[in-house]
Amino acid sequence: MMIDTRVQAKSSGLSAIAGIDLYQPIIRRLLAGYLIFACMSCQTKEEAYKSFNDYPEYRGNDLGLTYSPERPAFKLWSPAAEAVRVQIYSQGMGGTPEETFDLDKGEQGVWSLRLKGDYTGKFYTFQVKAGEQWLDETPGPYAKAVGVNGVRACILDLEATNPEGWEEDERPPLNSYNDIVIYEIHLRDMSTHESSGIIHKGKFLGLTESGTVSPEGEKTGLDHLKELGVTHVHILPMFDFRSIDETHLDENKFNWGYEPQNYNVPEGSYATDPYDPAVRIGELKKMIKTLHDNGIRVIMDVVYNHTGYGNPAAFNLSLTAPGYYYRTNKDGQPSNASACGNETASERPMMRKFIIESVKYWVSEYHIDGFRFDLMGIHDIETMNEVSRQLREIDPTLFIYGEGWKAGRSPLPDYELALKKNIPKIQHVAAFSDEIRDGIKGSWNKWEEPGFVSGNLKSREGVKFGIVGGTWHPQIIYERIMESKAPWAPQPSQCIVYVSCHDNHTLYDKLKIVNPESPEEDILKMHVLSNTIILTSQGIPFLHAGVDFVRTKKGVENSYDSPDSINQIDWTRKTTYKHIFSFYRELIQLRKDHPAFRMHTREMITSNLKFMDFKSGMNLIGYTLNGKAAGDSWNSIVVLFNGSAQDYPVAPPRGTWNVVVQGTRVDPEGIRKVSGKIMVPAYSAVILAQF
Repeated sequence: MMIDTRVQAKSSGLSAIAGIDLYQPIIRRLLAGYLIFACMSCQTKEEAYKSFNDYPEYRGNDLGLTYSPERPAFKLWSPAAEAVRVQIYSQGMGGTPEETFDLDKGEQGVWSLRLKGDYTGKFYTFQVKAGEQWLDETPGPYAKAVGVNGVRACILDLEATNPEGWEEDERPPLNSYNDIVIYEIHLRDMSTHESSGIIHKGKFLGLTESGTVSPEGEKTGLDHLKELGVTHVHILPMFDFRSIDETHLDENKFNWGYEPQNYNVPEGSYATDPYDPAVRIGELKKMIKTLHDNGIRVIMDVVYNHTGYGNPAAFNLSLTAPGYYYRTNKDGQPSNASACGNETASERPMMRKFIIESVKYWVSEYHIDGFRFDLMGIHDIETMNEVSRQLREIDPTLFIYGEGWKAGRSPLPDYELALKKNIPKIQHVAAFSDEIRDGIKGSWNKWEEPGFVSGNLKSREGVKFGIVGGTWHPQIIYERIMESKAPWAPQPSQCIVYVSCHDNHTLYDKLKIVNPESPEEDILKMHVLSNTIILTSQGIPFLHAGVDFVRTKKGVENSYDSPDSINQIDWTRKTTYKHIFSFYRELIQLRKDHPAFRMHTREMITSNLKFMDFKSGMNLIGYTLNGKAAGDSWNSIVVLFNGSAQDYPVAPPRGTWNVVVQGTRVDPEGIRKVSGKIMVPAYSAVILAQF
């Protein structure tokens, strides 16, 4: 999520649950929370720790539950605890414990217990005694299966949740990161509108349905993704998050999901039965396998930078090791670089271990193909490097990217954080380019400020920054870019180029605000031009779901908890804007067919991409590509963007050229041939090629 939405979206998270009786125990936790957090230096009578730096690091990989049908084992890391116990329940919510067992303290701060007998299907919680006080029950940070609303973990055989053919599931082929085209979706948005034709609305299973169409017969859901031709679908949080009451799904509450509760468990509101722990797991696996079978990889949006409460003392992490997992200010209060009331301490060994083991678990158990890190700039560089290294050891095609910024001040200095400017220190991890985003459409937080496509001459350098994938280029004047005064991507595959996402206004709504007097025809031209720039730029292109048929959220800027009527995709617009959808689809295919638009290295770009010079005052961007040197079937390419309200004649290099893109028309064989000057119409792109 981007900075402007964080304060409102996250700090307001409790308002979504404040009136729910179900969460009274959680509210009670909040009232007692700061007292617990103040006990972060609690000590056992046998062993004292001067600081968190003295806490032992556990090297094993078996924290939480190790399933066995006859001898289930429990382990919890809680070095300063005075005692730890496990409560066994017959159901995921309500009732009293059937049995209570004490855990034994061992080495490296780990408490353990092995039961005798078959407890499959039973639910459990841990409870830690700290400072002579029993903290609230928790499923523990490492829970992998939970009951309704995630308040209790479940003893479950995960193999039994595998859908048919799961063992044969394979990732779709990927030769290079540079071949990626990302489409960002929210699961509810894709299916809840009545026009979706999808039966399992708002569910994991909604993306397993094939043959779904709108009332006009246009493909929706899964078939739409295939038709568009994207390689990766980025799914907004689908781990178990706080803000939806799974016992009242009839209320159709909406949330983006950036309020983590159980990091290693699928969200129950997306399952057909949130009470049965196996259902949410099995249905998510089925969705992933279906996407894989249809040639689409899955990127998971992860939010390790903060937890779902303003007060971290009430969350699962602090209920096992109070205070350890969070950063604090000099006054001892939780620091707040997330603008959500807390930030996690990824630099501490056991938090780093948790993040790394969590992403590896999602890869091994769910076959996830990549991760988008929310507010990645809060995490430390070493952690992100270790995440990248260990994931690439599993599969070097796994893709990692994130937001290279934070939403507030952090006690950790900037030079240690995974910020955009520090991407050169992080291996094989990409960051979003807000330079090209704001350069194309205008500032994210100054709603009426125009960008290049609306005639702003001052935005051109930001657009050029993204065209070269955030790498160094001698023809860019970095001092004129608002967001960055220097390049930060060592290679183009470490730069995500985009113009819109779930945050802020949709592209269409933003352009309407910027250009209130412009005719609809011009707004649509600006819209098309915006993503023509994205889909022909170096770096990794990223599209917001529905932008391919002019998505609107009815002018709502921060829709994190707006109803479905605001957030859902209206599939009838695919018919209304069919020519625009077809253009996006053809442009994606053009990118796939021509490697000149996705060169692998900075050196290739600086050698083979040359910007053209135009007279002062002309809101044009143009450049040439040496296609032959880039291994393209086209020998030379000219790309022209006109962000002004007037047509401009442009003289390409000498020779005869084939017009392959103009307006919303794509023809790789050539629309027509030109020599000499060519007219570039207002608010449009023209691409020329010599075969």
